[in-house]
Order: sequence, then structure tokens, then C-alpha cells
Amino acid sequence: MANKDYSIRQEQIARFAKAMGHPARIAILQFLARQQNCYFGDIHEELPISKATVSQHLKELKDAGLIQGEVESPKVKYCINRDNWQLAFELFNGFLSQPLCKTEGCCGDNKQ
Repeated sequence: MANKDYSIRQEQIARFAKAMGHPARIAILQFLARQQNCYFGDIHEELPISKATVSQHLKELKDAGLIQGEVESPKVKYCINRDNWQLAFELFNGFLSQPLCKTEGCCGDNKQ
């Protein structure tokens, strides 16, 4: 039976993609990326989603390593994890820049 294990790169890309797979998480990442410093406020006040929903999305982003947060009562400090942000950039860039099939029209080159 053939080895069906995925490569570490494939698993990393999939984990980052899953974490970014919701528009609220993209909004959170965009918001944090625009900050000059780590953000000490309540993100739910900045985005049109409830506090409980924000917490779930922050947990997913943190678990994936895309953000980091520290409790500094009464607020939590959130920042983009710069190392993993760069890693995600490199992984997605490499994945999305791979050559496509060489046969013209092989994938139904219909421009829609």
C-alpha cells in the first residue's frame, strides 16, 4: 500500500488556509495588520461581530499561529505573529505560483 502521508508544507498550507477560511478572520487579520503596534482594545468594538464570535475566531487564528495574544488585564494584547505571517506568505506564494498544466485548453480555459 502506498504511503498517503501529506508533506509538512501541505499540512502547513492547509492549516493556515483553514484558519483564514472565514471572512471574519480575514477582517481580524486585516485589522491587526493595519495597527502600528499590538492592539490592546476589544476587537469586537472594531468589527461588526459579537464578542463571543470574535473570541472563537481569535482562538482559531491563534491556534494556527497567525496571531499571538497576551492577557494584560483588563484587556488582551493581540498582534500578527510576524514569523508565521512570513511563513504563510512564502507557502501560499510558492503554492499559487506553481506552473499550471502545459496543454492549452486542458482545464477548460473558458474565461468567465
